[in-house]
Amino acid sequence: MQVSSLNEVKIYSLSAGRSLPEWLSDRKKRALQKKDVDVRRRIELIQDFEMPTVSTKIKVSRDGQYIMAVGTYKPRIRCFDTYQLSQKFERCLDSEVVTFEILSDDYSKIVFLQCGRFVEFHSQHGHYYKTRIPKFGRDFSYHYPSCDLYFVGASSEVYRLNLEQGRFLNSLQTDASESNVCDINPVHFLFAMGTAEGKVECWDPRTRSRVGLLDCALSSVTADTEIDGLPSISALKFDGALNMAVGTSTGQVLLYDLRSSNPLIVKDHYYGLPIKSIQFQHQLDLIISADSRIIKMWNKDTGKIFTSMEPEYDINDVCLYPNSGMLMTANEAPKMNIYYIPVLGPAPKWCSFLDNLTEELEENPESTVYDDYKFVTRKDLENLGLAHLIGSSLLRAYMHGFFMDIRLYHKAKMMANPFAYEEYRREKIRQKIEETHAQRVQLKKLPKVNKELALKLIEEEGEEQQVTRKRKQKNLPSLLKDDRFKVMFENPDFQVDEQSEEFRLLNPLVSKISEKRKRKLKILEELEAQEQEEEEEPEGKASDAESSESSDDEKGWVEEVRKQRKLLRQEEKVKRREKLKEDQQTLLKPQFFEIKEGEEFRSFKDSAKKQKLMKKTLGDRLKLEEKLGTLDVSDTTVGSKQATFKLKKSEQQKKQQEAEKLHRQERKTLRRSASHLKSKRGRGRLFR
Repeated sequence: MQVSSLNEVKIYSLSAGRSLPEWLSDRKKRALQKKDVDVRRRIELIQDFEMPTVSTKIKVSRDGQYIMAVGTYKPRIRCFDTYQLSQKFERCLDSEVVTFEILSDDYSKIVFLQCGRFVEFHSQHGHYYKTRIPKFGRDFSYHYPSCDLYFVGASSEVYRLNLEQGRFLNSLQTDASESNVCDINPVHFLFAMGTAEGKVECWDPRTRSRVGLLDCALSSVTADTEIDGLPSISALKFDGALNMAVGTSTGQVLLYDLRSSNPLIVKDHYYGLPIKSIQFQHQLDLIISADSRIIKMWNKDTGKIFTSMEPEYDINDVCLYPNSGMLMTANEAPKMNIYYIPVLGPAPKWCSFLDNLTEELEENPESTVYDDYKFVTRKDLENLGLAHLIGSSLLRAYMHGFFMDIRLYHKAKMMANPFAYEEYRREKIRQKIEETHAQRVQLKKLPKVNKELALKLIEEEGEEQQVTRKRKQKNLPSLLKDDRFKVMFENPDFQVDEQSEEFRLLNPLVSKISEKRKRKLKILEELEAQEQEEEEEPEGKASDAESSESSDDEKGWVEEVRKQRKLLRQEEKVKRREKLKEDQQTLLKPQFFEIKEGEEFRSFKDSAKKQKLMKKTLGDRLKLEEKLGTLDVSDTTVGSKQATFKLKKSEQQKKQQEAEKLHRQERKTLRRSASHLKSKRGRGRLFR
């Protein structure tokens, strides 16, 4: 059982863990449970609650006793009995199921809408009847008062099939080109259908006329949403007599009051994926909406997120078990997920032990898996001398590093650096002393790391303050006082390397400016050494001397760039000479090359000839081949040109051809000798 928590809402995944294959014997299963801890600790709420490949739809019967799911491959339906916690029956079908509906309280009456325009009816014993609709269907709803089935799909018509009379009735003619989903209100039986144009049409089944039209595509587009095309309706669900939730193909959920054409709230999933399912949870006034990636639970009044779940595989359908906190999903995987959320409600009667189990887990919270492990990178392993453990069972690869046991990490660290604790202790003491000093009166002081950069920032701040005073603007925050850049002036790893090539090319005048700052730094260090109170000279003392030199700096910018480039070239030349000396000192060893069987070594000149030929143009190569006789170009009667060429034969091919010629000659001689002998025998018989 896996436990996750978001917004302090605990979610228990009851289907987590490995599933045992069906072909294993009971004896082997028991042996695995003894050996493997994961198999022993897993909770199998319903036995074999899975599909062979993929599950597409999942629903619960009205009496709550049966859970039915359809999937592939082969297309089938599986019915699970919750009282027995096992599978009741399994039936294979002729084609894949688009959707299905349970008409009775139990599993005795089921209707399937299949891919090939088929509508299949099943009774308690199995297959009962099969018929077809004119166009491909996408969804259907059952109208209980009149026993009518309403089918919507790739057509502008809504087909009606009356189950009492056993015949099709006059279809409803809509303005839509295609329809994706439909639903019937459980209170006043209003029929609503979502179209591909992003509209919802509402029809009265009594008068067979349209009573309302909602343009959800325009309402779903807000200032924050970004869409590529026109949103179509992908999900539709009624809640009570007046509320209706609509899901779009671009990932928005709109909640409507039927008395208004404007949505009460628009909730975006921010994934741009079509909404697959919408459910209502009445105890906490929540809406559970799901696309193929995430299940979100949010308050229908405020739109505030309650919690969310992201399964490992894509979601096809979501089913909320009535009057409980159990949630089931059909996924793009064999196993169907079961989640239990105690905040939503109690566990169902057939698995009431879940409440006791979750209460015990909350009373005795276990440490998470990562508390006993340490995440280390490859560089950390090299520093600890444990790089040879990569690939072993002691390290588990994760993202850009590895997880290792915390005890092994502490032992390796102690062996690699036995005085690490003493250094850590000294560092902590130093930090405590600095914290106590910080409480005293603060004096302006340059940091230990990147002093020149800090001095530059102080000078720029002084200039900016003068400008802002004149213009009466607000002062901008200082980088030295900003906590985000605090480490840059404390950690020596962030020291600016002024001798690097990038720094010298990007800052051509750095040599002159750095000399001025170095003078300032020397003055400040002398003052600090003289005064015990570590007072710093106020900034801006040497600004008068610098103002006269600013114009000279601008003139010498080009010269300074040239000097830096010359220095870099000289350094590169010195490095090249050193490399040449090293290469001359190293002795060259002879290399041997192996020739393939059937080939002869000619010379290294052949490769040179081939390279010369490849450099020539196509026209020159064609002329050369014409001279050699391997190519023949001639004009045709139509006006185009015809080229015939002979492929060059390798040594092996030549040898094979010679062997074939010899073989043919031998066969000819044998035939001649055989015919000669026959003629002699015939003559001998005549003479006899």
